[in-house]
Parts: sequence; structure tokens; C-alpha cells
Amino acid sequence: MARDVEALDLPAWSRASGPSQGPQCRDTMAHLDSEVKEECLREDLRFYFMNPCEKFRARQQIPWKMGLQILKIVMVTTQLVRFGLSNQLVVAFKEENTAAFKHLFLKGYSGSDEDDYSCSVYTQEDTYDSIFFAINQFHRLRNLSLGTLGYGESEDNRIALKVCKQHYKKGTMFPSNETLNIDSDIEIDCIHLDLEALSKDPQDWKNSSFFRLEFYRLLQIDISFQLKGIDLQTIHSRELPDCYVFQNMIIFDNKAHSGKIKIYFNSDAKIEECKDLKISGSIQKNTQYVLVFDAFVIVICLASLILCTRSIVLALRLRKRFLKFFLEKYKRHVCNADQREFINQWYILVIISDLLTISGSVLKMEIKAKNLTNYNLCSILLGTSTLFVWVGVIRYLGYFQAYNVLILTMQASLPKVLRFCACAGMIYLGYTFCGWIVLGPYHNKSPEDQHYPRKI
Repeated sequence: MARDVEALDLPAWSRASGPSQGPQCRDTMAHLDSEVKEECLREDLRFYFMNPCEKFRARQQIPWKMGLQILKIVMVTTQLVRFGLSNQLVVAFKEENTAAFKHLFLKGYSGSDEDDYSCSVYTQEDTYDSIFFAINQFHRLRNLSLGTLGYGESEDNRIALKVCKQHYKKGTMFPSNETLNIDSDIEIDCIHLDLEALSKDPQDWKNSSFFRLEFYRLLQIDISFQLKGIDLQTIHSRELPDCYVFQNMIIFDNKAHSGKIKIYFNSDAKIEECKDLKISGSIQKNTQYVLVFDAFVIVICLASLILCTRSIVLALRLRKRFLKFFLEKYKRHVCNADQREFINQWYILVIISDLLTISGSVLKMEIKAKNLTNYNLCSILLGTSTLFVWVGVIRYLGYFQAYNVLILTMQASLPKVLRFCACAGMIYLGYTFCGWIVLGPYHNKSPEDQHYPRKI
């Protein structure tokens, strides 16, 4: 058997070492395989931590993600600007209608509010005149208003104006004798005045016992009514108009019983879907173009979301390989700080901005098609996503040395700046509370006080 082995044409090291060298050969091959794995891991780590420009120079790999992010910045910003201009028309329409309502329903309104209320009255006659003036203006609205307004239905499905008064239950008061006897429980009485009742002789409802006010018991009078309108100015912007419901309330506040009744005007505007819109012209085509643009933005954000998610998944796999290799070779665990280096936080920011942009774009498309009317939520989603997109631009500035130094300086100084703000905030809060209690009562708040400042 030995002569047969020697007769084989084997390498010299094999014949010299004999059968006992077999495990050493396997160890050599395993060592070579380990070196190859280590070199592959080093190459993958080196390539992973390169920026897009270095990756392009190393492997001629086109930086698709960077190009997609730049395109997304342009698309998202354009979308936000277009929606902002549209939302600006909505806000302007609400504010202008509120100003028009104040001029229509508040007697003696000067055009500017007095402090936090619209106007005020000082006599009983002026109070009655202001109440009856608002009611008459509501009755004559169609002949007075310049806007596209109509009556809205109340809670009981009828066109009416609701007047409520709050007052103490009962009591007597004699200021000259310094005598007061009053029940502090509050009663609320209401009356509905529909168009039919208002069309009759005004003295019929003005002489009602409801309007016989005892001012020493009176706390508040509320006049509430609902109006509807259509925003036609959007047609000039080639957009479909919105239908509005204005829930208005005029409040006569006499809680202070100081001889001055403050009059507040509150208007809550809600956008509702128009029941029947028939508009000819180029508006329909423009709406379709905008919807196509929004759909393209969604596609771009979906591609960005998929690429960034894929990068994070690959980073987690690479980290797992590195932790396993480090543990096998050096018998040590990698610290948490080094493990976090594998997770690119810019990708997380991009993913959040993509999710916000997709949600906001879908909502914007529904608003554009007049299926939804939640402008505020859409503004929050699109505005926050655009903020994150532009913050992500800082990442690309870090590829240049001059900007990278500035970014690293900001990162290093941020904790100290926050601690300084916390300490300075304590001093500022103390000063604020002290100034509020010492100087606040004497601060010039109303336009009248600005001309005649109080004397301390």
C-alpha cells in the first residue's frame, strides 16, 4: 500500500508531509477564505461610506438617488408654491367676508377693532339700536350685500336668526343704598326670528317681552345666523370655485357691568362641496393638468421612498456582517456609537418627507377635485415636507470642505447653544411675569389709549 502511494505523482510537499498534513491544508484554505471575506467586507464598508461623487469616481456608478432628490426638490417646491397661491385666495376670501359682515351687521363700526372686540356701546338706547340694526340687516341682506351671499339653514332646517340672552335669575339692586340681592344662577332664553316673522311689522317683534332687558341682570346677548357664499375669484385662477358656510355670531358682553357693553363678532367659515357646478371653458383642462402634475410628484416621492428604504435595509445587512466579523476576529463587541454610523439619518429624514409629501399630494388632489376641503391639514403636510426637503440640502453642502467645516461646527455647538437658551429663558420668563403684573394693567392696548396714554 505504501509503495502504491509513493508511485503516485503527487507534489513534493504532499509526499514529504504525509497524511498528517491534511488539516493544515484545510486551515490554510480557510485562512485564505477568511482573508478574502475580510477584503470584501473592507471594500463594501469603504464604498458604503463614500459620498455620491466618490462612488461615481470609484465605480462609475451614476448617483441616481442624488439626482432624484434634486428633481424632487424642484417638484415639491413648485407644488407648494401653486398650492400656497390657491390657499391664499381661500384665506383672503374668509377675511374679506368677515370684514364685510362687520360693516353690514355692526352699527357704527369704524373699520378697525377696538382692542380684542369690534366696537362698544354705552347707553341702553344704543344697545337696543345695535340689536335691532343687526336683525334688520339680516332681513335685508339680499338687497344690501355686494357678495355672493345667501341665507343658510339653522339647526332645525329653517332660515332664521337666533337671539339668546343670558341673565341672572332674579335680584334687586340699589347702588345708592349699597344694597344688592341677586341670585347668581344663570338663565338662558332664546327666540327664533325667521324671514316670515321679520317681514311683518317690525314693532310686532321689537315690542316682544323678550327684548325688555334688565341691564343689571343682563350678562350677554348672542345673535347667531348662518350664511352661504361662493368664491368666484378662483375662476380667474382657472380653478373650480368653493362653496362656503359662514356661522356668524354677534356677542354683546355685559359681564363686567361697567357701563360699557363690548360687541364681538365671530365668523367661522367652513368650505363645503358644491352640489352642482357647471362651468364651461378651460378650467376643467387646467384642473386635469394640475392633477397629473400632483400624480407625478407622488411617483417621484414613491421612487425616493423605495430607494432610501432599500439603502437602509442594505446598511442594516452590512452592519450585521461587520458585527459578526468583528466578534469572530477580535472577540469584541462594537460600541453603540459605531453601530449608529451605519444608519444614515438623512435617509430617515428623506423617508419622513416623502411620506408627508405623498399624503399631502393625495389630499391636495382631493381638494382640487372638490371632494375634500381640508386646506389646513394639506398646508401642514406640504409645508412640513418641503421644510424637510430643503433641510436635506445641507447634506449635499457637506460634500464641500468649506461648508462641511461650518456644518460640523454647528453640530458641535448645538448642545451648548440649547443650554444657553434654557438658562436665558429662565431670566426672560421671570422678567415677563414681573413686567406683566407691574406694567401690564397700564399698557396702551386700545387705539383710543394710544392717543391718550394713561397716567401712572
